[in-house]
Amino acid sequence: MLDGFASPPHRRPPGSGRRAGARRRDRGTPPAADGSGSSPGSLPGDEAALQLLEQGRLEILGRLVEASNETWYCAVSSGDYQAACVYKPVAGERPLWDFPTGTLAGREVAAYVVSRAASWDVVPPTVMRDGPYGPGMCQLWIDTDPQVDLIELARRGDHAGLRDLAVFDAVVNNADRKIGHLLPVPGGHLFGCDHGVCFAEDYKLRTVLWQWRGKSLPRRAVEALRRLYALLESGELASELSQWLSPGELAAMSIRVEQLLRHRVHPYPPEDWPAIPWPPY
Repeated sequence: MLDGFASPPHRRPPGSGRRAGARRRDRGTPPAADGSGSSPGSLPGDEAALQLLEQGRLEILGRLVEASNETWYCAVSSGDYQAACVYKPVAGERPLWDFPTGTLAGREVAAYVVSRAASWDVVPPTVMRDGPYGPGMCQLWIDTDPQVDLIELARRGDHAGLRDLAVFDAVVNNADRKIGHLLPVPGGHLFGCDHGVCFAEDYKLRTVLWQWRGKSLPRRAVEALRRLYALLESGELASELSQWLSPGELAAMSIRVEQLLRHRVHPYPPEDWPAIPWPPY
C-alpha cells in the first residue's frame, strides 16, 4: 500500500509567518466574526495558546455551515485573554466507512502533535477538550491574508511552506487536502486545517499538491523527517500519539517516514485511490 513512496504508478496518465494568538480583551467584547479577535498579543507562542484552548471558557458564536462535520466558531477566554477558535464535537462527526467512528477529532490533535514535533508549524494549536456539545477538537482560529489567491498559491512550485505542507501530508497520509484548507497569513507563513481524515493504515494520500511528485525532497524536509524518525524510535512521540491513533496507524506512519527518508522523493499518487479530493476547493 506504500508503492507511491517508492515508484511512479505503472499506469499511463489519460508564505516566517504570524500566528493568530490570544490577546487582552475589553470586557464583554467577543472576537470579530472575521477572526480578528485572534490577533497576536500578550500571550506568546503555542504553549499559551494551548493553555487558553484547554482551560478557557468556550462560548459558541456561530456555526460554520459549509463544513462536512459539525463545526462551531467560538470565543475562548480566560481572565483578560481571549481568542477565536473552532470547536468540532465528536458527537457531530459523520460516520465514515474507512475511519473508525468518533476518531476524527483525535486525528486533528494528532496532526498538530506531528507538525509540532517535526518543527513544521503547519497546523494551528489544537487540543481535545470538553465543550458545550461534549468532548471535541478545539483549534485556534487563524486570520488569513485576504490578498492571497488560494488557487494560485496551490499551484506554486516555489513556496517552501507549501512544500513543507505537502511532505507533512505524506507523513500523516492526508486523504483530503483541498485548496480551501490552506491558511496563508500575512508575512508568508502557511497553515493547513481539517486533518480529521489522516493517519489511515492504507495509502490514501489525496491532495491538490502533486506538483513535486517524484522530485527530490529538499534538505529541510529531510531534516524534519529525521527529527520525526528519532522521536518515533525513542517511543516519546508514539506514546503521545497513542491517545488518538491505533497501534497499526502508528506503525504505518513510522513506515511512511522510513520510506520517505530511504527514497528521499515526494510520493506519487496512489493507483487505487482518487488522487485529488472532490471538490478540490
